[in-house]
Amino acid sequence: MLHLDAEAIRRAMQVYLVMGSMNTTRDPVEVLRQAIAGGITLFQFREKGTGALVGEARITLAMRLREVCSQHGIPFIVNDDVELAVAVEADGVHVGQDDADAALVRARIGEARMLGVSAHSALEARRAVQAGADYLGVGPMYPTRSKADAHAVLGPAGVAELRAAGIAVPVVGIGGITPDTTAAVMAAGADGVAVISAIAGAADVRTAAAQFAAAVRGMQA
Repeated sequence: MLHLDAEAIRRAMQVYLVMGSMNTTRDPVEVLRQAIAGGITLFQFREKGTGALVGEARITLAMRLREVCSQHGIPFIVNDDVELAVAVEADGVHVGQDDADAALVRARIGEARMLGVSAHSALEARRAVQAGADYLGVGPMYPTRSKADAHAVLGPAGVAELRAAGIAVPVVGIGGITPDTTAAVMAAGADGVAVISAIAGAADVRTAAAQFAAAVRGMQA
């Protein structure tokens, strides 16, 4: 398990791939390998929605993906499922506002693992930080079809609002982001961008990931 300090977590936010078996028509393991080759810096296993794997199949895929991340030094995060995260020795857990209570998740996973929390307002962000969040996922930045339960579009202004409110923890923007809109999200105060279909569903996964990585680096130059 990786042990990342605050600055390392901030760097890991740069190009954050979120994916489950439902987000690609190809082998998710090969998609992840190609995405890492293209430059993603963190991976979240999100196995939710219609057609999601359950039981042993879910655990097996999680372990395969976790092994790929381990081989490349990429943090492996599990969405919502704390017990799965512990079982596969994930580097962290990410929870939404409608998932498990963040403070309870922090107590279950301990201090060594990363805790990410979705936030859609400064109030939610403050509560998440107080509960022990290491980073926040903020969005949707733009309209998205990757998540059926997506909230109303915040736009980059949603990130700027958090920063103006004094939220200092790492923030990653998510929702409908493209390489062309990455700069606006970063300029608003995000440390990186989280992507689902724009990488996982791309015809050329490696190139898609590389385009996001280049867009992020361009804002950090």
